[in-house]
Amino acid sequence: MAESVAIGIQDFSKLIENNSFYVDKTNFIKEWWENRDDVTLITRPRRFGKTLNMSMLEYFFSVRHAGRSDLFEKLSIWQEEAYRQLQGTFPVIFLSFAGVKTGKYCQRYVFINQSAFRIFVQILWQKGSYFIR
Repeated sequence: MAESVAIGIQDFSKLIENNSFYVDKTNFIKEWWENRDDVTLITRPRRFGKTLNMSMLEYFFSVRHAGRSDLFEKLSIWQEEAYRQLQGTFPVIFLSFAGVKTGKYCQRYVFINQSAFRIFVQILWQKGSYFIR
């Protein structure tokens, strides 16, 4: 199947599974991991791929996506054995503000609280959760 250009897809697995055109940015994983920064601030203009890159990081590191090596096998990060061992080994909290389409403070506050609560419940009840032992 030929690659198609997908516009607006922010989910890494959907992009790869649909065989959509993807500029390999997985070297960012290696660069970020080796820098060992306490905090990483990613600032780019709108529509620059921030959410897609965060989705890529989630699929790479998250225990929820352990065993999804198929998403990375054709990408540059998979060339190094050390990084293959990292895939799917960390609890990850992924919170995107891409869906916040309001300028009103109280609505943004509600969105953020609801998102954080969904993530907490998801992690709390996840099989093999760090909270339930």
